[in-house]
Amino acid sequence: MTQGTPGMKAAERWRRRARRHHWVSGGLAVVLLGAVLLGLGLGPVSLSWGQVLAALVGTGADPVASAVVWELRLPRLLAALLAGWGLALSGASLQVMLRNPLASPFTLGVAQGAAFGAAAAITLVGQGVWVGVAAFAGALAVSGAVLLLARARAMTPEALILAGVALAAVANAGTMLIQYFADELAVASIVFWTFGDAGRASWGDVWLMLAAVVPFTAWLVFYRWTLDALGAGDQVAASLGVKVERLRALGVGLAALVAALVVARLGVIGFVGLVAPHAVRRLTGDAHATLIPQAALVGALLLVLADTAARTALSPVLLPVGILTALIGAPVFLALLGGRGR
Repeated sequence: MTQGTPGMKAAERWRRRARRHHWVSGGLAVVLLGAVLLGLGLGPVSLSWGQVLAALVGTGADPVASAVVWELRLPRLLAALLAGWGLALSGASLQVMLRNPLASPFTLGVAQGAAFGAAAAITLVGQGVWVGVAAFAGALAVSGAVLLLARARAMTPEALILAGVALAAVANAGTMLIQYFADELAVASIVFWTFGDAGRASWGDVWLMLAAVVPFTAWLVFYRWTLDALGAGDQVAASLGVKVERLRALGVGLAALVAALVVARLGVIGFVGLVAPHAVRRLTGDAHATLIPQAALVGALLLVLADTAARTALSPVLLPVGILTALIGAPVFLALLGGRGR
C-alpha cells in the first residue's frame, strides 16, 4: 500500500494537469468562436446577433446582411483565423527545431523574402495573381537559402538565426532598391502590400491556407513526443532514435512553407508566430501535446481580434491588421520576456 502511494499521487497529478489542459483548450476554442461571431457583427454596417445567425444558417436572412457576412466578413475572418493559426504553429515549430526562443518565420527572413518578390512583381507586371506567386517564391527562396547554409556549413541553431537575419537584410535592401527606381504608383502599391491585410483575402485564399495549415498541424501532432525529445537537446533526441538533422530540415522547411503561403496571400503580419507560442508556454508549459493546439488557438484568436479592431477602431477607415499586430505584439513579447527573467 505504501509503495503504491507515490504512483497513485503521480497519476492523480497527471489527471489534474490533463483536465486543466482540456479546460484551457476548450475555453480558448469558445472564446475564438465568440470572437468570430463578434467580428461578423461589427463594422461599417453593424449587424445584430440575430442577423448574423440568420445569415449563417440562411433562414429568413436579410439580403444585405447575407451579402455582408458571406462576401465580405466571413472570408476575411476565416483568413485571419487560418493565418494566425499557421503563423503560430510555424513559430512554435521553428523555436523547437532551432532551440531558440527568438525563432519565427520573420526572424528567418520569410516575410522579407516575400516582400522582395512582391515588390519585383508589382514593378514588372503590376497588380494581379503574379504578385502572390512572386511573394511565395521569394519567401521560399530565402527559406531554401537558410536551409542550404545550414546543411553546407553545419551551422548551429544560433548561427542559423543570424543567417536568417542577414538574408532578411539582403531582401530588405533589394526591396528598397526596387522602390528607389519604381514609379510613384508602384511604390504606393508595394508599401500597401507590405502592411499585411486580411481584407484582401477571397474564399480561394481561405481554402488554400486551409489545405496547407491542416496537414502541417497533423504533422506536428504526430511528432509531438519527438519534438519534446528534440527540445531536451540533440544528444538526448539522438539517443532516443530521432534522426535530428532530417527532422530539423523537414520541420524548418514545412514551417517556412506555411508561413510563406500566409505572407504571400495576406502580406506581412508580424509577431504572431513569436508571441503565441510563448504565451502558451507561460500558460501551460512546454509539452507539445498541449502547446500545438493551444498555440494554434491563441494565434488564431490574436489575429481575429486584431483584424476586428483594425476594422472598427477608426471606422469607416479600415486599418491593415499588420500595423495592429506590430503595435500589440512588440510590447506583449517584451512583457513575456521580462516575466521569464531571461
